[in-house]
Amino acid sequence: MRHHHGCSRAHQVGALLLVAATFLLTRLFDRLFLDASSPSSPSFPLSAARPASPSADLRIYVYSEDEIQGLRTLLRGRDGTVAAATCLKGQWGTQVKIHQFLLKSRFRTFNKDQANLFFVPSYVKCVRMTGALNDKEINQTYVKILSQMPYFRRSGGRDHIFVFPSGAGAHLFRSWATFLNRSIILTPEGDRTDKRGTSAFNTWKDIIIPGNVDDSMVKSDARAVQPIPLRKRKYLANFLGRAQGKAGRLQLVKLAKQYPDKLESPELKLSGPNKLGRMDYFKHLRNAKFCLAPRGESSWTLRFYESFFVMKLSFLSRM
Repeated sequence: MRHHHGCSRAHQVGALLLVAATFLLTRLFDRLFLDASSPSSPSFPLSAARPASPSADLRIYVYSEDEIQGLRTLLRGRDGTVAAATCLKGQWGTQVKIHQFLLKSRFRTFNKDQANLFFVPSYVKCVRMTGALNDKEINQTYVKILSQMPYFRRSGGRDHIFVFPSGAGAHLFRSWATFLNRSIILTPEGDRTDKRGTSAFNTWKDIIIPGNVDDSMVKSDARAVQPIPLRKRKYLANFLGRAQGKAGRLQLVKLAKQYPDKLESPELKLSGPNKLGRMDYFKHLRNAKFCLAPRGESSWTLRFYESFFVMKLSFLSRM
């Protein structure tokens, strides 16, 4: 009978050192190779390669919507009529905010040869929701623009960043598995089984980001809704969303009718008298000790992040 010995502290320290050494060597060789094989360089002299740079030298190139044929279509739609301000609204506004942030970032570079990372802007969720592009057009447009990117081909897309701000994730681009399987994907959806046979999210390279929370709730110097101290909140818990025919949500609506002094869970709609405006929504959200977020159409929920900011504001108000 064989006995398996546990991992000692020496093994753990050795493993960490090995990981660190591998990371540093990989960074060094990547830098040497990329500098030597730059598409804009007439020759590839290894002697001209720069040494590995510290993190302070991070440089991000942001593609302009006019430099690649078709990229503007992913931002403005087939007719070019979708405004960035339209796409900034709602839970998918991160596709615009991250783009705008990087355009003003001190890490931005206008020289592709100096870039460590490349950001490909796209408001594809927005233009799809507004009917400005359909799934087939989105797929064809992505394939078209990627074929025009020599720096994308140089690394196999490993240093290119894409934002897919909805529960569908990179599946908005049907051919993601062929073209973006090595790229960095920013998305709020990390579930591996949500209505898909395969997941577009890879824990080794992709990053989970929050959905877009209303600016008026995240700016500490201009809060649109004032916090309520925990002891003064009316309800034990609330759920402020549409039932969508989901069993868990329907049960909460039923329980709220049985215990109206403990649970707030109205049957909300997208329009009409049962719709809550943005500020009314936050005023209700702050008035319970717990915010419930039962699963709906997707695995992620903006409600989690919204409740975080409400609780955060309340906590700060008691300090």
